[in-house]
Amino acid sequence: MKSDSTRTEELPIYASLIRERGDVVEEARVVAEETQHQMSQALNGVVAPPQETGAH
Repeated sequence: MKSDSTRTEELPIYASLIRERGDVVEEARVVAEETQHQMSQALNGVVAPPQETGAH
């Protein structure tokens, strides 16, 4: 499997869209990882402080 930087270099249109619109795929990956971590903590009985939504 190739690294993300290698893949974007091969896809100039994708790289251009990232510059113009931001890396939505990476943002979604980060949110998914945060959500997974929060749900893991919730299932283990760890209470997390409330977070603000819509900060983007």
